[in-house]
Amino acid sequence: MFLTGGHKVRPGEISLAHHGILFLDELPEFSRATLEALRQPLETGQTLVARANNHVTYPARFQLIAAMNPCRCGYLGSGDSECSKAPRCGGDYQAKLSGPLLDRIDIKIEVPAVSVADLNQENGEKSAVVAKRIAQAREIQRARFESLTNNDINPVSINAHATGDLLEKSMILDTKGKNLLDKAAEHMRLSARSYFRLIRVARTIADLDGNSDKINDNHIAEAISYRKNITSN
Repeated sequence: MFLTGGHKVRPGEISLAHHGILFLDELPEFSRATLEALRQPLETGQTLVARANNHVTYPARFQLIAAMNPCRCGYLGSGDSECSKAPRCGGDYQAKLSGPLLDRIDIKIEVPAVSVADLNQENGEKSAVVAKRIAQAREIQRARFESLTNNDINPVSINAHATGDLLEKSMILDTKGKNLLDKAAEHMRLSARSYFRLIRVARTIADLDGNSDKINDNHIAEAISYRKNITSN
């Protein structure tokens, strides 16, 4: 059902999420085959379904949002609440996610437990304010790629869809930003895929910051912080 529904070739959950969001809760609880099936569509925006007499390609350009506990019981790092297998249980649980899959996830954020006091707070940015900033960033991206692609048949309008070559054309790094990026690539041993994904995130952070030109070291540093693998915690 994930790649295709039933014996007949039909779109599965991945293709049905095309131009939308695919949310997977308790990510490590999915089978290894299901998780690895995400790799191709996350990379190409398409999914190939092969049957004995038929091969069909479906569009599958979606935003993946996944959630997971640090371990099976969910209490890793919570002191007395931890199970008797901690911390080994956390490593075993998180190891269910392969390196190649994690390499395709651009932003990884650890969310601490929410206290009752936190739930009662009314401070924070309103959704309407955030939505306005996102809309402005998307307009910056649309205008940028329109000038770079000369109205191609298949125009790119957002950073997420830009190829490596197009990203490099849109990337104006200041000196500090370039030095930090080079050091991160060497220290973290970034693959070519990770390198361009990091640039894509930094370019988006700069756009959200209202900077339509240069990417500075702060944008690069924030993008680097999101590439930390959960298995390294």
